[in-house]
Amino acid sequence: MDESGRLIELVQTRLGAFLTERDATLRRISPDLAPFLEFSADFLRGGKRFRAQFCYWGWRAARGASDTGGQADLDAVVGVASGLELFHAAALVHDDIIDHSDTRRGGPAAHRRFEHLHRSGRWRGDPGSFGEASAVLFGDLLLGWSDELILDSLLSLPALGAARAAKREFDHMRTEVTAGQYLDVLEELAWPTVPETDALERAHRVITYKSAKYSIEAPLAIGASMAGASAAQVQALRDFGLPLGIAYQLRDDLLGVFGDAAVTGKPSGDDLREGKRTVLVALTRTNVDAHERDRIDAMLGDPGLTDDQIRCLQDTVRGSGAVDATEQLIEENVAAALSALTTAPLEAAAAQRLAELADTVTRRSA
Repeated sequence: MDESGRLIELVQTRLGAFLTERDATLRRISPDLAPFLEFSADFLRGGKRFRAQFCYWGWRAARGASDTGGQADLDAVVGVASGLELFHAAALVHDDIIDHSDTRRGGPAAHRRFEHLHRSGRWRGDPGSFGEASAVLFGDLLLGWSDELILDSLLSLPALGAARAAKREFDHMRTEVTAGQYLDVLEELAWPTVPETDALERAHRVITYKSAKYSIEAPLAIGASMAGASAAQVQALRDFGLPLGIAYQLRDDLLGVFGDAAVTGKPSGDDLREGKRTVLVALTRTNVDAHERDRIDAMLGDPGLTDDQIRCLQDTVRGSGAVDATEQLIEENVAAALSALTTAPLEAAAAQRLAELADTVTRRSA
């Protein structure tokens, strides 16, 4: 098993142990809380662990292969990497509520699972309202657990300065991703009041703060800070992480429109039904005439779009040249990211692994 594979195994073990500890706490409160543990285990099982990997390799890139700092430091970075996976799970739970998504990774979204509990239990009131309220609390619980795991892990570091620096990076990440999520919601509703010339820039800002920084740049900076990285090392990782994060999200946007539901775990064209004002959509609208723009705007965001209407929109996106333009943007951002590694003051083997991850995260099909 290679180093990344071993990390993923360690993260899964750490998350399992953490949930086992919390299971005892919740069961002491009430057996009615069992769904929180069951759903947590399901949401945290498997996955690509990209955020955990970037955190670890940011740590390794600054620390170096021959100076791992011993088992205590390794345990700390595995704990923080695991905490980032908890944070990501919480973000997905809340994101699915906001987007009214029915599925996640091929199964029901959290709010739909709680809704099913209500229906099967024949409880009073509206199942949908119960499902959303319960999922909000479930996401909040995961956020709190993420804080617990990350803070406990950082406190175990022998270098207090490194722990503080990593905590600042984590706090900054939370602010940015929440701001980005709000901007995403805003764009779906406020777009008619936005000048056409600003649409692409605003879409780019959303992906920067909702996804790019949070998915790659921040985990890298957190891991590097734990290793006591120099300012030059952190900046080099940012210069790599931000364009790669943008490329990562642009790939996600393509999958949200054209992805195979059997692979992505989400219905094909889901972003179209949700009305996502992505860079892909902005490029499409820029490249079609006024009549086509009006037709796109009339359909985008309609949750009742039929499969035929989805195919029609997909054909419009392809025909506009927006897919090719987005692929070009992905290539340009990946090239910028890799260029940042060439002279970066980072450990060579870790930099090579980051280059390999750049390919993995931008050429994926799910």
